[in-house]
Amino acid sequence: MPLFQLILVALIQGLTEFLPVSSSGHLILLPGLTGLEDQGQVVDVAVHAGTLAAVMLYFWGDVREGLLGLPRALSGRTDTPGSKLAMGLIIATIPTVMVGTLLYCTGLSLAMRSITVIGWAMLGFGLVMYWADQKGSEEKQAADWGTRDALIMGLWQMLALVPGTSRSGITITGARQLGYTREEGARIAMLMSIPSIFASAVLLGTGVALEANTALLRDAAIAAALAMLSALAALSLMMRLLRSVSFTPYVIYRVILGTVLLAIAYSS
Repeated sequence: MPLFQLILVALIQGLTEFLPVSSSGHLILLPGLTGLEDQGQVVDVAVHAGTLAAVMLYFWGDVREGLLGLPRALSGRTDTPGSKLAMGLIIATIPTVMVGTLLYCTGLSLAMRSITVIGWAMLGFGLVMYWADQKGSEEKQAADWGTRDALIMGLWQMLALVPGTSRSGITITGARQLGYTREEGARIAMLMSIPSIFASAVLLGTGVALEANTALLRDAAIAAALAMLSALAALSLMMRLLRSVSFTPYVIYRVILGTVLLAIAYSS
């Protein structure tokens, strides 16, 4: 793959994975709007691994606490903050894994990769995010996150299987609808992304493991490193901005892009 395209794919994935604007939607659109060849699933897996590393590094304190609490959570005990967090992440991930596997095995995940679907998801779920952000109270903190809220946010996250929805955007929408503050809601949404991205990378990786050769591995390593660095930058910027700025700028971007995509889709 040309180095320029490799850098472009890595930067798009890294910058948009954790912003509520849909990384998968942008990556699907890249070949169609630029004329470049599809980057392939090997590179897709690599950039997902890069963003996974970024979110784990950024929230390492929470990740470490959850990992230490995982054995207690698996034994059914949620009497510590770490085990409570681990149990919440398990519950929140189950709907996405179940439905995502079904869509992948039936081929429906590929059928949804169209400009029309991305346009409607970008526009529609952007407006839903605006509604939840404006109407949601700001009374809950991450420490309040329990089984019920984890399941509800897991069902919201399941909608991100539709290209253009945005995993971070839809889980943040769910958090704001439940009354979490913008910053704490985003923090929970980012932590929820860890098992989801991991599951996605494993699912995709099993299908492309035999494709790897020296050139592909080199490309994948470059893409993963660039995606990690750009994701860290995007995460840091968003979390700082949320202390004083709402999600409205992201909604405006989504509405504009969604409208443009729908105009292209229905004029062709």
